Amino acid sequence: MGLLRTFVALLLLFGLSDPSYSAGKLDAEIAFEESQAAIGTQTRAHLLRDHRGRDLALDSLRGKPLVVSLIYTSCATVCPIATDHLRDSVAEARRVLGTGRFNVLTFGFDATGDRPGQLAGFAGTHNLTGIEDWYIASADEATTAALLVDLGFSYREAAGGLAHVTQTTILDAEGRVYRQLYGEAFPLPVLLEPLKDLILGRITRSVAPTDLWDRLTFLCTVYNPLTGAYRFDYGVLFGIFFGGLSLLLFAWVILRLWLERRRALKAQQDSSRHGVA
Repeated sequence: MGLLRTFVALLLLFGLSDPSYSAGKLDAEIAFEESQAAIGTQTRAHLLRDHRGRDLALDSLRGKPLVVSLIYTSCATVCPIATDHLRDSVAEARRVLGTGRFNVLTFGFDATGDRPGQLAGFAGTHNLTGIEDWYIASADEATTAALLVDLGFSYREAAGGLAHVTQTTILDAEGRVYRQLYGEAFPLPVLLEPLKDLILGRITRSVAPTDLWDRLTFLCTVYNPLTGAYRFDYGVLFGIFFGGLSLLLFAWVILRLWLERRRALKAQQDSSRHGVA
């Protein structure tokens, strides 16, 4: 296994959430391989139940990218940290990309414990309720098991809780697994760059101002590691402008030279015909 895979596997290992976790309960390398193997998988039309007890069809969230955060409400260590970190990261992503561009689903994978009441309490504690396009849900045991297979998510029962991978999954607008994120406090670009790819990275043939602006935003929005935030880099914009202007000038010079050469050849041909005559 390469160095990168080793590093990620170790990250998964230390991201396993359970104070009584013991080695061998959940193999980090196998969990990582199963998680990565799910990329490209089309999620099925699972029927969930939200924190208010209402039905929520997973396929009703298609049409936009979906960020799926997998937690269980009885976790007192990693899951709260991961949820708070994701909430802050999503706020920054929406500041950069705009509101209404992607959905978020906090899914409680403990089918026996993550009932609507527990989910509502968890959502209230972590200030998730009222956030636009953020859904909190769980499902029955069969549906939960099927959804976790689709997402490539692994967990095992352990004494006093559940040992699980700290995983956040990004689905594309059609519901396919696009990217897996690991750890409870991943760097902001780890979340925002895949969302930029899905939302703004399309090569548009449209000349509509909004589509062109999306493309420009994709090219010019960069991460500043000093501030830990994204910003619109006008230097990139000016570079694109002057680079395009240089290409136009170069093309104009080549065209002028070609026209002059064409006129010279034509004059030479005319002169030759007159000399023969």
